[in-house]
Amino acid sequence: MAKEVDLASLDLRYECFRLKAEAVEGRLLVSIAEGGIHEPLEGVEVDGRNVLLNGFKRYRCARQLHLATVPYRSLGQDQAAAILGLLRTCQDRALSILEQAAFIGELKKTHHWTVADIAARLSRSKAWVSVRLGLLEPMSELVRRQLFAGAFPVYCYMYVLRRFMRLNREGSGAVDEFVAAVSGKGLSVRQIEELAQGFFGGPESLREEIRQGNLALLLERMRQPPQSPDACSPFERVLLQELVLVQKSMQRVIGNSQEQHKLLSRAFHAQCHLLTASILSHAPVFVHTLKQLHDRNRQA
Repeated sequence: MAKEVDLASLDLRYECFRLKAEAVEGRLLVSIAEGGIHEPLEGVEVDGRNVLLNGFKRYRCARQLHLATVPYRSLGQDQAAAILGLLRTCQDRALSILEQAAFIGELKKTHHWTVADIAARLSRSKAWVSVRLGLLEPMSELVRRQLFAGAFPVYCYMYVLRRFMRLNREGSGAVDEFVAAVSGKGLSVRQIEELAQGFFGGPESLREEIRQGNLALLLERMRQPPQSPDACSPFERVLLQELVLVQKSMQRVIGNSQEQHKLLSRAFHAQCHLLTASILSHAPVFVHTLKQLHDRNRQA
């Protein structure tokens, strides 16, 4: 049963576990201003306090509208059980994979549950739980703060930054620098990916421009070819296109090969073994050729 509670009485300790989305929250604010809050906020009772678990967007909208009370539904007095309930219905409640990871991490850290315990209670595989725990464990506090604040797109972290992290094996310092430089700038996923390619694969001068915040000018310059396409011969253009394909293929192979839980069939392993053996046999000559090409171009 839902009841009305004072807005100021709600405990927000789990607010940092939920992603913010300004656009969604803006539309919700208009809806609540016109018709009020229809779906109760939800939480768990801890030491006489109502600890909020679900409904933080509605809470912030209510605060902006200066509402004194909000509808609230208690999920009981057991925090772990309430979190499990939230995770079991994560599709209905639209929990993102990072939000799932945060709550699973809470069960592991605070309640000392093992991966097997969590998987059994959620009726999920241990791989499902491990994948989510693996998202947050290498994440610095700065990156986590920007992601959950909605300042840096989750998609860019999941499918752009993590790929470059695996490629470069760089410490969290470089990742923190990049996230700090581009967060909250209203950049598209495509723009962030272009900047990441320059930051993690380009020269130090380009990194410094990104650190200094010269992003619009830099993106414009990166899109412009250094010379007219006619300056390259047909043979040169073909080689450049092949190098672009090699770079993209390398990034995809490195990223996809980390998804061990998806690579299970015997047919795949047999064919992959033959292909990797052939590629490895050519690798020394290929790398030597690339180094020579790189050195000649640097001197040009």
